[in-house]
Amino acid sequence: MAAYVESVRRAPRTLTDREQRALFRVTGEHRAGFRDHLLYAIALGTGLRAHELVALDVGDVFDAAGRPRRRIQLRVFKGDGRGVDDEQEVLLSDTLRSKLAKLRHWKEQRGESLEPGSPLFVSQRGTRLSTRQLRHAFAVWQERAGFERHLSLHTLRHSSCSSMYARTKDLRLTQRFARHRSVVTTMIYTHPSDEDLARAVELLRC
Repeated sequence: MAAYVESVRRAPRTLTDREQRALFRVTGEHRAGFRDHLLYAIALGTGLRAHELVALDVGDVFDAAGRPRRRIQLRVFKGDGRGVDDEQEVLLSDTLRSKLAKLRHWKEQRGESLEPGSPLFVSQRGTRLSTRQLRHAFAVWQERAGFERHLSLHTLRHSSCSSMYARTKDLRLTQRFARHRSVVTTMIYTHPSDEDLARAVELLRC
């Protein structure tokens, strides 16, 4: 019971609108930021976890004709191998698919492999990007974007799921989007965010 109460009570840390704009701006403007710009866009547009992002292959995201898929069938996901939820997929918005088309063109220009089994995101050495490298890069971009606080990479997933609930007010829909087994887990996204509180404080008369 205590675990239930704690999971419902705690609100996750999320990116503010200002932080998200700053993150996209700095990665979009920086010469070396394109890969990470796309990574963060996918994370915010799908709610994928770090290990799910780096596990993506070219063939998971693009069809045989090189077009971005509408649905991504995940091969690696939380709970994989536990005998439950043997299949998981995420849907991609038109905006995200448009960005992915640019990513494919970018990879082609750089001479990166576009074979179906090749990693979608690679390191500077040409090997599959690791979660450690992904977390390090996120810390670097936060500093370059002028964040006043340090956020974990998992904040991107929390921001994505919180945004889904804020826009729909549909707990079951958010549960499906987040790919949670229990709706209790999803209930953390029903809490007001730090940004909601900040906006409310500005309305106080003092």
